[in-house]
Formats: sequence, structure tokens, C-alpha cells
Amino acid sequence: MRVTSPTVAGSTLPERAWSSLATRRCRGSSRDESGFSPPLPRTDMTDEIEIPESHPRYESLLTRHRIEDGVAKGITSQQGLIAQGRGEAFDYLLGERTIPSADEAERVAAAHLLLADQAVLSVNGNVAALVPGEIVELAEATGADIEVNLFNRTEERMEAIAAHLHDHGATEVKGLTADGRIPGLDHERAKVDADGIGSADVVLVPLEDGDRAEALGEMDTTELVIDLNPMSRSAQVASVPIVDNVVRAVPNITAHARGLSAEPDTTLEGIIGNFDPDAALAAAEDAVRSGDLD
Repeated sequence: MRVTSPTVAGSTLPERAWSSLATRRCRGSSRDESGFSPPLPRTDMTDEIEIPESHPRYESLLTRHRIEDGVAKGITSQQGLIAQGRGEAFDYLLGERTIPSADEAERVAAAHLLLADQAVLSVNGNVAALVPGEIVELAEATGADIEVNLFNRTEERMEAIAAHLHDHGATEVKGLTADGRIPGLDHERAKVDADGIGSADVVLVPLEDGDRAEALGEMDTTELVIDLNPMSRSAQVASVPIVDNVVRAVPNITAHARGLSAEPDTTLEGIIGNFDPDAALAAAEDAVRSGDLD
């Protein structure tokens, strides 16, 4: 969905977290033959721990703290800590950078979001803790809706995440109505808003559960999946698998969307038509298997 004049609640957003990007780039992150990587977003959390930027694991430690803080605030589940650790291992093998195939996939994702009749950005607890402001900016750039969808769903967590997103500039957050269901799922992720994910033609699903990814595919939904494991079920069934860290992927999709916003539909359709998801997965798997740990 194209957006000509995006707006956000209020003229200024002093509480929008991480809208300014860190100037320090992570290892192997310059735009060259090794791949492209935007800098890691910063947070304005008042309780952010002090980590010297000279620390070799600065960005990793900062991201871990955001997840820990999310748990403390009732946004992220304890299982989210495990998921973060698993993803971090794959990111380490990728060189903590956006590889070229992921950058291409992010550009394709932007084209899908711009062409969509109804696009939705699905948010879970880890996404809310790591990139709330960036999700809002992506929604602005593409006209997509934002919807909270949780496996470990409670009304308290749903409301806490919605409030957190509102604090970062979201004008509307779907997911609390839960008047629709994804067929074929017997757990809480099946609950969706009928006018959100339930009727969307394109859904961005960062850090996805594989069974919901498969179920959305059965609904003929175009799935844009961000997953650091190219061998995961989510990535394997995605229309557009984005093998990248969510803190790099979401801002990069936004940047591509802004760059493509004035392009005609035929250009966007060409970008989508030339994308090979199997090749993207193969390139990512090769990058993981040949990861340089030095």
C-alpha cells in the first residue's frame, strides 16, 4: 500500500525508541563485497545499562538487555530469551551483518508491502522489545497495519505490548479484538483480528512460529518472514525469506520502501518477479556454514 503523507500521533515523538541509529557499525557491516548492514538502532530506555561501545560484544549485550527489559516489563515471555539466544548464534555465523541476499529480500519485501491491498506487520514480544519504533516507521512508510500476535497470549501482555507500541508512535494497534482465527491452528497464535491478519494479503512475520507460517500460506497470504535460521520451517515456507537480524532488517525494509515509493507498479512487480526464494535461502545457508568466527 502506497503512502503519500504518513502521519503519526503528535508532531513530535520524544518517547519513540531507537529512531536514531547508532553510528557504530557491527563487524563486517560496510556496504562492500561482504554485504550490507545498517547500524543497530539505539534505545531511549531510561534504565538502559551502561555498556562501553569499545566492548567487542557491545551490540549483542545491548540487544540482550532489551529482551531482558522486555521480560521485566511484561512485554516479552521468558521463552523469548531462549529464542533470542538461538537467533544470536546464527547471527554470529552470518558475521552480524546483512548479507547481499538478505538485502535483496528486504527490497522485495518493501515492494510487496507497497503493492499490497492490505498489509499487516505482525508483532510479538521480542519484536516489541527490540524494534518498536522501527515497526511504527515501517508502517508509516508502507501504509501497513500493526497487529500484536502471541503464542503465550494473555490479555495483560497484549495490552502491555499495544501500549508500548503506542508510546513509540503507533496510532492504531490491532490484535486485541481477536474476532478471527487462522484455520488449522489450535493455539493462541490462531487468534487474529478479522480486519487485520485475518483478511490481509501480505503479512510481515518477524521471528515467526513455523506452524503459523504454514497456516498463513494455506490462506494464500504472501508471507514476508524475518528469521536468522535459513533452515527453519518459517523461512522455508515463506514467500520472501529474510535471513537477517530483525534490528537490521526492519529499518532496511523501511529504507527500501521509501526509495521505491515513487516507482510505478510495473517496477515493483518486476522486483518481486525476479526474486528467487530458494536462491536466497541457499545463499544464507552457505553464509552460515562458511561463517568466519575470527
